[in-house]
Amino acid sequence: MADSDMADSGVEVTELDLRDDRVAARVHAVGLRAYRVEADLIGFDGIPALGESVARMRALPLRWLGVAAPEPVAFLAYTTDDVVDVDRLCVDPDRFRRGLARALLTALLERTTGDVVVSTGAANTPAITLYERAGFTRTGTVSPVAGLTIATFRLQRG
Repeated sequence: MADSDMADSGVEVTELDLRDDRVAARVHAVGLRAYRVEADLIGFDGIPALGESVARMRALPLRWLGVAAPEPVAFLAYTTDDVVDVDRLCVDPDRFRRGLARALLTALLERTTGDVVVSTGAANTPAITLYERAGFTRTGTVSPVAGLTIATFRLQRG
């Protein structure tokens, strides 16, 4: 696959290398800002990524896609085991509503095969709308800890 794709929206999506200290620090900062907004939306401050260090984030066995301007302003991290599992999708709040999340999701779908799963806070309407518009089907709702309700989604391909 190409290292860089230009999504339909004209947004360039590239592979991110978190071994680069500056890239990792910026991805971490974007994630903290985005997850703070989600925490407020869903009324739950215990989102694990909010307490995650840069070192812990880098240690995760994830592949990273990003949108840079010129430093990352949005990213998607995923694994590809039995299915493609979207672990996180974050956009800097200063860049909301510009199609960046959609561009990242589109790039992921172009770069991978097989079913895709994702979850988000059940009260995170913008994320739920994104996934449903992309063809994902809601597969359930879980409450892993008190005060947190998660909606799960799957996109069946092939």
